[in-house]
Amino acid sequence: MRILFLEDEPTIREVLTEYMKMQGYDVVCAEDGEEALRLLGGSGVPQAFDMAVLDIMVPKISGLEVLAWIQAHRPETATIMLTALGDEKTQLQAFNQYADDYVIKPVSPIILLKRMETILRRVKKTERREEKGLVLHEDSYQAFYDGNPLELTLSEFLLLQVLKREPKRAFTREQLILRIFNEDYVGNDRIIDAHVKNLRKKLPGSYIKTVIGIGYQFQEGDSV
Repeated sequence: MRILFLEDEPTIREVLTEYMKMQGYDVVCAEDGEEALRLLGGSGVPQAFDMAVLDIMVPKISGLEVLAWIQAHRPETATIMLTALGDEKTQLQAFNQYADDYVIKPVSPIILLKRMETILRRVKKTERREEKGLVLHEDSYQAFYDGNPLELTLSEFLLLQVLKREPKRAFTREQLILRIFNEDYVGNDRIIDAHVKNLRKKLPGSYIKTVIGIGYQFQEGDSV
């Protein structure tokens, strides 16, 4: 397995690189975002990587910009964001750009290796059998149809996730709000109707059924 490791702090880079190599990974390091893009093929001869482990706050070009480039040009490359930034906004930004995982520093090298192993194992399974139909990757908040990503907001994904987990159950709007927002939401329950309307536009089939007098239910839909 070939790993691109973007990290500007020398001690962290050296220690984690050594652990990765001990695990048998072929590791190529970059100290800034420009170097990472060059290695990926943004300029010059591209190199193939099974995974990119990316710090966010690095010189020249940020790790999030490198992540966006990977998703646009090398979507087969798995990605882990390894950063000291633990705020929710940055994490959501990374997951919305299809990062496979988000690890906050400081991290145990053993735990990082286990998370790398888990993601690479999942990626290889996906390569062996193409996923058909509507598939939700709950750990990364991503939805796919026949292997193609669907551009859902976080609230739309969570709504679809709740319905799909219990396909035989009809949920009221109030129940869906509690499942998605817990008790933090203040406002009209018709926000669920708006999310359902948007989902129906984005999903390639009739997956959400209106249950008159109750609310909504998941159903397997034929593609259109």
